[in-house]
Amino acid sequence: MDKIVILSGAGLSAQSGISTFRDSGGLWEKYDVKEICSDGCLDWNYDETINFYNLRRNDIQDKHPNYAHEKISKLKKEFPDKIEVITQNVDNLLERAGCQDILHLHGFLPEIRCMKCDTIQNISYDSQDESNGKCMKCGGKMRPNIVFFGEEAPRYKQMYNILEECGLLIIIGTSGNVIDMNLLSQYADFSILNNLTPSDVIIEEIFDQTYYEEATTAIDKIENDIRSYLDNGTL
Repeated sequence: MDKIVILSGAGLSAQSGISTFRDSGGLWEKYDVKEICSDGCLDWNYDETINFYNLRRNDIQDKHPNYAHEKISKLKKEFPDKIEVITQNVDNLLERAGCQDILHLHGFLPEIRCMKCDTIQNISYDSQDESNGKCMKCGGKMRPNIVFFGEEAPRYKQMYNILEECGLLIIIGTSGNVIDMNLLSQYADFSILNNLTPSDVIIEEIFDQTYYEEATTAIDKIENDIRSYLDNGTL
């Protein structure tokens, strides 16, 4: 049977208290994305960019996986060869829920990467500062291991390779403004959409099932859909 792919966005972690780009009063609202999360900003705004991601790393330290993270982890453990987990999120809540082999499309917040040789170092929740700001391998400057707007996202190729084997695609908590979810749904025989509210750029009619509710309440329904697909090859 073809793979089941669970692809998540910011809506998966929102109930754990992690701010999205569009949250009112959130961390992002205090900064201009063009200045701290765009291609080239490290060349002219290095210190402020590093400080912003130090704050983001600190922000996730006291956050905890919610029920949806835990359920995805449970399903992945139960069906490790059937389920692939892909996320646009850079937090580590799926990992903290015990989920393994996650494809992070846009990078991983606990990691910093050398701007010269691409060596990656996991600093967990620590700040990037003078003690770890230089690469231990080549001495180059370190940066957040995050894909900034306008930069190439190298793991998209891996995502599309996985989708070539997708029978059931489950999309959780993404507006579709960064990745075209309508296009991705065409890779699968069946597709499920779970967002809090409809998105202007996602065509709900092309999905076989839609759940407009929080991920923590939809996930049990999604689990039933997964089990139905595994048992019967359909929803």
